[in-house]
Amino acid sequence: MAAFYHIGFGPEDLGDTPPTLAILSGDPNRATLIARAKLSQVRILSENRGLNSYLGFLPNGRPVLSATSGMGAPSLSIVVNELVQVGIRTIIRVGTSGSIQDDVLPGSVVISKAALCRQGAANDIAPPEYPASADPFLTVALVEAARRLGVDHAMGITASVDTFYEGQERTASANPHLLRTLQGITEEYRNLRILNYEMEAGTLFKMGNVYGFAAACICGIIAQRTRAEQPILEAKDQAVQRAIDVAMMVAEQFA
Repeated sequence: MAAFYHIGFGPEDLGDTPPTLAILSGDPNRATLIARAKLSQVRILSENRGLNSYLGFLPNGRPVLSATSGMGAPSLSIVVNELVQVGIRTIIRVGTSGSIQDDVLPGSVVISKAALCRQGAANDIAPPEYPASADPFLTVALVEAARRLGVDHAMGITASVDTFYEGQERTASANPHLLRTLQGITEEYRNLRILNYEMEAGTLFKMGNVYGFAAACICGIIAQRTRAEQPILEAKDQAVQRAIDVAMMVAEQFA
């Protein structure tokens, strides 16, 4: 089989013992970091369209992919569809996110058990009322790993939306005039005990349930939306590293 058009590789590129688990990052630099810092015998599969993908081995000797989804659900949906076609059966998303709860602080991580999903790509996978739920076994494993590593964490429901600015009720942007349906949406979500905003998990979860693979999501918290709209850059490295450490511990259990 030829290489898939977007991810740039096919099943024949994965060796005699192909991986069944992928660590998926929106940022190609994060995918590269995971591959170089956490895996051995790393091989570049593709850097096509900035969708960097690497094959490497965990400390237990099992193969795993570190791959890039790109920003947002439409890009993720393409990458995940093609990853499933090359044999991936477990996906852990490692992302960044903004908290909308006072007690979920920058530098910590959020483990999503489900998503309030306002994403057009997800509606092409399943109707809006179809549950956007994570795999429960992967999710519990992420919580247990965070506890073992002493990582400050919260587990709950995530708001997955399509836009970084309007959909997350940011007014410090090129468009200060939000639609009436979005004015006050963050407070509404906060009252529903939603923990955080991000842009991919809901579609990933629906794809997992429809396609039949296990999906989970852990995000480093880099913004505190109860205080300010902007990301807190000094918290980013710590939050991302904590999310990676937790995800890699779980990858060793499930790869």
